[in-house]
Amino acid sequence: MSPNSKGVEILSIGTELLLGNIINTNAQWISEQLSLLGLNHFRQSTVGDNCDRIIKVIQEISKRSNLLITTGGLGPTPDDLTTEAIAKSFNVSIFERPHLWDEIKQKLPNSKLKNDSSSLRKQCFFPKNAQIINNPRGTAPGMIWEPVKGFTILTFPGVPSEMKTMWEETAYDFIKTKFSDSYSFFSNTLKFAGIGESSVAEKINDLLNLKNPTVAPYANLGEVKIRITARAKNDLDAKKIIKPVKEKLKKDFSKFIFGEDNDTLPSVLIKELTKRNQTIVFAESCTGGLLSSSLTSISGSSQVFQGSIVSYSNELKNSLLNISKEKLTKYGAVSEEVCEAMAINVKEKLGADWAIAISGIAGPNGGSPDKPVGLVYISISGPNNHITNIKKIFNSTRNRIEIQTLSVNVCLNSLRLILLSNSK
Repeated sequence: MSPNSKGVEILSIGTELLLGNIINTNAQWISEQLSLLGLNHFRQSTVGDNCDRIIKVIQEISKRSNLLITTGGLGPTPDDLTTEAIAKSFNVSIFERPHLWDEIKQKLPNSKLKNDSSSLRKQCFFPKNAQIINNPRGTAPGMIWEPVKGFTILTFPGVPSEMKTMWEETAYDFIKTKFSDSYSFFSNTLKFAGIGESSVAEKINDLLNLKNPTVAPYANLGEVKIRITARAKNDLDAKKIIKPVKEKLKKDFSKFIFGEDNDTLPSVLIKELTKRNQTIVFAESCTGGLLSSSLTSISGSSQVFQGSIVSYSNELKNSLLNISKEKLTKYGAVSEEVCEAMAINVKEKLGADWAIAISGIAGPNGGSPDKPVGLVYISISGPNNHITNIKKIFNSTRNRIEIQTLSVNVCLNSLRLILLSNSK
């Protein structure tokens, strides 16, 4: 798209989006795809299932943009109004495409067609000169339509899997051919743990002013990401532009960078333990299985993860983990002494190379002056009687889920650092 072009907009259609019933992941995904194509995407809008409002916003967008991408409102229900509203925006009629009805009938069982044939058939109606975008994963096709010179509309269903398949099979090539200026953007994201966004941003202040590549920090709960984006003719050239910045970051933050792009702390840990042919088990209290779940959410975790004991009560800590009643009474369940014993005993009982135990007060109740909400103990037991004890006090303004999630991150990152030091 030339520098003088008016750009691209995304319009998400659906009252459920405005009510917050579902998260608008489609707009995020499309935004990323447009960036990869090097397109000037400058605005997103959301409108409910109201024909007059859809017409109004489409007419406004047609005056300021070259390309509009819509998601939602292509289905068979009465509130699916997108195609009809788009046609009305430009005072044209819609007509049935008989071949689309034949395709829908092939996709659905006869019982479904018998009950819903009239509603399903509305998905076959489009403006006369619109190009159809096939939907291999659903019944609602989309369209590519240029209602007025210099303004093109692409429509997609709201179902993310359907939208993504249609984009990849049809829309990508169309947009690249018609709207891209042959330059594209390529991004590489480095992921950090154990350091805050402000600390990272302060140390990379000089990099934040770069024009090509651009460097941008982002923060998630317990994780910081730095995205390096280069504009170039192809991915190979972009990677060359990114390389010196990436190397500098890896040198300056070697301890904190745990992975890139799609890496997660669990996936990195599984990869490292697999490489070492080592296994791991957990003893969880305050996280209630969240630590175990973080690992088992990754394909391949069965190669390293043996199992866990979630012992929330003192009774189960005693009966399942052999923590003596005397120790529980003397130190309390949330203590370094009890947490260390949990790690040692679960490692021995379940027979693994590594064990992580965690006990804490996730709140919002249960804290005391000596043991406030946010206090968490972590113990890591490894080969050769290796023991690492960690005490964390998370800000009590954090909610329960945040404290549990941050605790899991500390567990995984702490073991990552231990493994990293052992490999040197």
